[in-house]
Amino acid sequence: MIPTPLLSSILFSGLLSLAPLEQVDFPETLVEKVAGHFKPGGMVALQLKPGVSVHVDGRPVPADKGLAVFGYGRDAGTETTLKFSIDGQDYAIIRPLEKRDYNIQYVEGVAQKYVSPPETVLKRIRLEGQQKKQARRDSAPTALFGSKFYWPLKGRITGVYGSQRYFNSEPRRPHYGIDIAAPAGSPVMAMTSGTVTLAEPDMYYEGGLVFIDHGMGLLSAYLHLSQINVKSGDKVDAQQIIGRVGSAGRSTGPHLDWRVYWRDKRLDPALLVSKED
Repeated sequence: MIPTPLLSSILFSGLLSLAPLEQVDFPETLVEKVAGHFKPGGMVALQLKPGVSVHVDGRPVPADKGLAVFGYGRDAGTETTLKFSIDGQDYAIIRPLEKRDYNIQYVEGVAQKYVSPPETVLKRIRLEGQQKKQARRDSAPTALFGSKFYWPLKGRITGVYGSQRYFNSEPRRPHYGIDIAAPAGSPVMAMTSGTVTLAEPDMYYEGGLVFIDHGMGLLSAYLHLSQINVKSGDKVDAQQIIGRVGSAGRSTGPHLDWRVYWRDKRLDPALLVSKED
């Protein structure tokens, strides 16, 4: 069995290795290594020194063998505050968040039936919303993910994180994932190891939908599946086939909508993987 400190080090060495950061802002007495993206949609990994705990913007971030991960939502502000604690002493570090621009489109003359769902399905939508919220609520306290994240599908990118449309001057919800077009039936794989917390074949918006908990608040979602190969409670490995591409739910063609969450923050999946993987 791999010793736990070494296991943590192995996880960190692969985790977000595409974006190692210089340790200019973090005293070596508190943080051994830092990687990731301090920007909206970004995720950050810290390898903390023994005995160090951290709060991010006032929220505690539990660590697993010194490894702490956290993320920032689409509309995060211009800066973030990290408070480190050790031996009863607190140390606050404020660092800027990189600004992002998103693709905003304005479309006029759209019929109302395409803007808002009909009244007859609102009850179903609310019930499914509660179901999804429950499936995201409890995350394993330890890291279930492996040392690397992978694209769940190779294909043409047709939608990007953060984009938003205005229909008839009314804002729609931003797009919080990546759309990957591929032939119907193409295999969809788990981005890393974890536990399935939701596997539903017929959701109103998403069609076939799978949630995978990767521990420590990190969760991935796979939408519009035509087939689901896993069930709630299943343990899955990185790159294990969990379903097939479809056009189920509110979709105009076969594709995968891939999303990643850290707690209640919606992250940009593209910032977790390299273009080659």
